[in-house]
Amino acid sequence: MDPAGDIREFLTSRRAKITPDEAGLLAFGTNRRVKGLRREEVAMLAGISAEYYTRFERGNASGASDEVIEGVARALQLDDAERTHLFDLVRTANASFRTTRRRPTQERVRPVIQRILDSISAPAYVRNGRLDLLAANPLGRALYAPVFESPSGLPNMARFIFLDESATDFFPDWEKIASDAVAILRAEVGRDPYDKTLSNLVGELSTRSHEFRVRWAAHNVKFHRTGTKVLHHPVVGDLTLDYEAMELPGDSGQRILVYSAEPRSPAQQALDLLASWASGPTNERAVESAAESRE
Repeated sequence: MDPAGDIREFLTSRRAKITPDEAGLLAFGTNRRVKGLRREEVAMLAGISAEYYTRFERGNASGASDEVIEGVARALQLDDAERTHLFDLVRTANASFRTTRRRPTQERVRPVIQRILDSISAPAYVRNGRLDLLAANPLGRALYAPVFESPSGLPNMARFIFLDESATDFFPDWEKIASDAVAILRAEVGRDPYDKTLSNLVGELSTRSHEFRVRWAAHNVKFHRTGTKVLHHPVVGDLTLDYEAMELPGDSGQRILVYSAEPRSPAQQALDLLASWASGPTNERAVESAAESRE
């Protein structure tokens, strides 16, 4: 990873997204050589000199104060995820390898966390920042059965999305899901650029997937805290589910994701069928018949 290069490419990409009108500036002339704002315009909005901002955008963030970074974030209208990412990149660029090393992301789920998962009646699983699915309750495993059954080793959402042909069927809104996954990985790289396993994952996906490479080059980042997922499950069909993601402060990089459906909705009926299917192979034929009758 190249922290200085990441700062340069991230800021350049954000600057290109904002027009002078959006920034509250008058665009003088129509022959603008750059897409979006000029460097001097960002500098003016951030309250710093054009020379200083130029050095900063080129990755020379040495001595940059929080006030300067905040000013640049405001000038570029960064959202919370983008602002945090910029701070992470600057911290990494200004620190040694030793001081930037985070506590390694855990790949084992503690027994108490598994017990908590199993006590949740809704689909739930634990993942890390690399999008590895580390554990799940029976309904969570059944909901994401295609991911857990994917032949790529440790279940990983990004590998499934970009390398498994069934992903476009499982995720009807595949384009958004794919962009969100890359944005999550990009933010994780900003937090921990020396995670060798993460670097290997990014390298693998970049080599094997054009769709991943295009999205990775966009330098978009995203928090994954709450939202709605639309799935097409191979057994119970279409589901629209809300989810919440909860950090596990005692387990570095891990979070629990829990899914739910509106009461008495078709999605809840599908989850009830899925729960029966997950409870044992003897119910599988009955559930498949019920699912066929819903079509």
